[in-house]
Amino acid sequence: MKILLRHLKEADIPLYKYWKSPIHKYHDFNGPYFGKPTEKEIEKNIIRIKENLKNGKVNPLGNRMIISNSDEELIGEVNWYWKSKETLWLEIGIVIFDDKNWGKGIGLKALKLWINEIFIQQKEIIRIGLSTWSGNLGMIHLSEKLGMKKEAEYRKARIINGNYFDSISYGILREEWEEINK
Repeated sequence: MKILLRHLKEADIPLYKYWKSPIHKYHDFNGPYFGKPTEKEIEKNIIRIKENLKNGKVNPLGNRMIISNSDEELIGEVNWYWKSKETLWLEIGIVIFDDKNWGKGIGLKALKLWINEIFIQQKEIIRIGLSTWSGNLGMIHLSEKLGMKKEAEYRKARIINGNYFDSISYGILREEWEEINK
């Protein structure tokens, strides 16, 4: 399956809103210690996205992009956020919406595209990080497949359903990424 990263379009909004709903399984793995979004929060976000589109913003999701296939179906999304803007350190994330698409290599393809995109578009960035928790084995394996190095493990730092899990941080330097992807 060919995987693409693209901007959200107006036609995507109903399905995008559907996938943001807290009923979906991915919320159990995507930072569950932060809590699931409420319907009110989702609606507020959708209104902001619609305003961005109406105002001609090229990427209405800001620092996020849609994961799609050649049929332009919504498969998931990737994002980045500043860990430390002062030191040009950012972190990335990924969500594959439908669990029927998990374990098919989509996340690996999408994050390779995303990391490449970030390093190409943001020349000042020398490292990219990815943080997860010890209960998210899929993200741990994905980080390692990407060539990221485990840089930190904060023991019993996350509470999910009353149980403690470790917070795990991975990272890759620009020169390591370029060497792996020659």
